[in-house]
Amino acid sequence: MNHLEIFSTIHTFIFDVDGVMTNNEVVITESGELLRTMNVRDGLAMRIAIDKGFRIAVITGGRSEGVKKRLEALGVKDIYSGISNKLEAFDEFVEKYELDPVGILYMGDDLPDYPVLRRVGLATCPKNSAPELFPIVNYVSPYNGGEGCVRDVIEKVLRLQGKWSEE
Repeated sequence: MNHLEIFSTIHTFIFDVDGVMTNNEVVITESGELLRTMNVRDGLAMRIAIDKGFRIAVITGGRSEGVKKRLEALGVKDIYSGISNKLEAFDEFVEKYELDPVGILYMGDDLPDYPVLRRVGLATCPKNSAPELFPIVNYVSPYNGGEGCVRDVIEKVLRLQGKWSEE
């Protein structure tokens, strides 16, 4: 099965944050707060997918209240933050909703994402990911992290399933 055929079978999206939803950079304020930027079009695609009945989860090693508030505002209910073992969080999420991993798209960008990428039906990454991921993913987005890679994969899935609309 080629990756376009796999895109058409996806029912759930799981994303990392840093390096996927962000550009992998942080601004550190004098008080030590870490600031990130997120792509608005990625957020719109997430909201559209949720509205169309897709489940979206986030598994991240980071602990940002700002990121959590942004994701909650988009409608994301399953946010696993401060996670050192992403596979454990993935297994918890899959068990909670009794999901078949074959229908899950995961997007990660670095070594902590490797174990989850090996377990899902559609393993994806941004084009500026750690090179160790390229041999194991089904699809490399033509976009960098924080620059539309989330929208890219969501839009592909929804278009192939006839659920993307310009209206």
